Amino acid sequence: MIAFVTRQAAVNLRFYLSMGLTGIFVLLIIAANILVSAKGFKSSDFMARYDFHTERVLIYKEYRRFITSAFLHVNWWHLIFNMIALYFFGAQLGTILGAIGFLAIYVAGVLGGNAFALYIQRNNSGYSTVGASAGINAVMMACIVLIPGMSIYLFFLPVPGWLLGLAYMLFSIYGIRSRKEGVSHEAHLGGGILGILIALLWQPSALVDNWWVVLLLLVPSLAFVLIVVRYPHYLLIGSIRPKANYTRYDRENIEKKVTEAQVDAILEKINQKGMRSLTRQEKETLHKYSKP
Repeated sequence: MIAFVTRQAAVNLRFYLSMGLTGIFVLLIIAANILVSAKGFKSSDFMARYDFHTERVLIYKEYRRFITSAFLHVNWWHLIFNMIALYFFGAQLGTILGAIGFLAIYVAGVLGGNAFALYIQRNNSGYSTVGASAGINAVMMACIVLIPGMSIYLFFLPVPGWLLGLAYMLFSIYGIRSRKEGVSHEAHLGGGILGILIALLWQPSALVDNWWVVLLLLVPSLAFVLIVVRYPHYLLIGSIRPKANYTRYDRENIEKKVTEAQVDAILEKINQKGMRSLTRQEKETLHKYSKP
C-alpha cells in the first residue's frame, strides 16, 4: 500500500496516548504486526503456517488464518507502508467513531476482505496472501465516506479523499479482473466495501450528507461483486488475452472449463456436507452438466 499522510490526522505519539482506547488499540495492532511479521521474515515455515491459504482454509478448516494472516507481511516495505497508513487513518477514524467503531471496522475489514478473496479464489488451491491491507482499507474508506473533503497527501501532493478512494476501488476491481498476482486486490475491495457499509451504519447521517460519495464508491464496487457472483466465468474470460483469431469455439472451451471448476466445487461440497447442503443454483448447475 502506498504511503500517505492526511492533513486532519497529522498526529504524533503524544496525541495517540491522549486518545485513550483508540490510541491503545492502534498501537497494539501496530506492535503485533511488527513482532509477528518480523518472525515471518525469518521463517518461511512460520509464514506458511499462518498465511491465508485457500486450500488450508477450505479443506483443512484452518479458519484461524482469517486473522493470523493479517499480522504477516511480505517484506519490511510492505509492513512499513501498511503501518503508516494504519497510524494516520486509525487516529482519524477514532476521533469520529471512537475506539469501538475503529476496532469494529478494522476487524470486519480483515475478515470480510479475506472472505471475499476466498470466494474469488476458491478454485485456486495455490492461492495464498498475507497483510493487514484489507483492514486498513476498510478504515481508510470509512474515513473517506465520513469526511470526503479530507486532503490526503500522496507523494507530498494533496489529493481529495473521495478521488483517491474512487481510484483505489477502481484499481482493485481492475486488479481482480486482470488476475495479476502478487497483490490481494480481492481482499482490498472486500475490506473497503465493508468499511463503508459499517461506517454508514455507525453514523447514518453520512448517508444523507455525503450521498454522492457513497454512490461514487459503492455503485461500481457492488456492481462488480454482483457480476462475479452471478457470472463467475466473467473473471476467467477476462484473465485471458484473446489473440487475433480468437473464435467462438475458443470462448466455449473457456466457459466449459469454468463449468467444470464449478462442478468440482459442488462435488466437494456434497462430499463434505451432503446433497441437502446444495443451493438451488448449485443443483441446477449439477443437473445441467450431468446431461449427456
